[in-house]
Amino acid sequence: MRRVVVSPTKEISSGVWQRMSSTVASKELADDNKDEIIRYLTLNNLSDNPGAIKKKRRVGRGIGSSKGKTCGRGHKGQNSRSGGGVHPTFEGGQTPLFKRIPKRGFKNTVHATPMIPVNLGTLQDFVDMGRLSSDKLITMKDLVEAGFATMSSVKHGMKLLSKGKERLRSPLKLEMSRASASAIQALEAVGGQVTTVHFNKLALRALLKPHKFELMPNRARPPPKFMPYYTSYKHRGYLSLEMQLQKMNLQLSNLEIKEK
Repeated sequence: MRRVVVSPTKEISSGVWQRMSSTVASKELADDNKDEIIRYLTLNNLSDNPGAIKKKRRVGRGIGSSKGKTCGRGHKGQNSRSGGGVHPTFEGGQTPLFKRIPKRGFKNTVHATPMIPVNLGTLQDFVDMGRLSSDKLITMKDLVEAGFATMSSVKHGMKLLSKGKERLRSPLKLEMSRASASAIQALEAVGGQVTTVHFNKLALRALLKPHKFELMPNRARPPPKFMPYYTSYKHRGYLSLEMQLQKMNLQLSNLEIKEK
């Protein structure tokens, strides 16, 4: 932006400054407004201020550029090579800091079994949308087909959680890998039921992709470290005595209905 600035004072030959008269100042100020050029900031004239970006020196362009031949790197050595130099944590050969500090903790990435969380509030939303039905048993395969999760993301199963339990109204019957205590209590409060079932990789693949098997494999029993979980009625394990009695009573009632 170019702007003509009018000085309010004039220098006379004697070196003494005196103020201009108001008439002359107002006249010159009016002339100044005529010479003012206003530029609006738009995308096509947006740029850095002059001198904000310094032009990089080009190396290897002769001795006249002061950075010719070796380009300021000197003769030979590690730092003169392309991609040479030491890494940022190199300490000259002494034992680095991360090796002098003792180890703490561990990462259980090899044996970890992360499960997909299934919230009660989300299940109620899926029932309201018509993606799930509360009249039949809902398995993990039904959740995948309803769009709750992708089939490839289910690596070790799903766990039922109680988030959104205040919105739960439908008495759902679920079959999950795990379930939290608060989720079990909230689901049974509205007349629902959940059964925790162990799925190894083969059983999980047979559940989600039954078309891959000509003969369905038998479901494996839980390993010893998971056996206390699935034999406990507190976790609604399918191997607990109470859950097996409920299953037998349901089968007997179904047989009586068919005979009638």
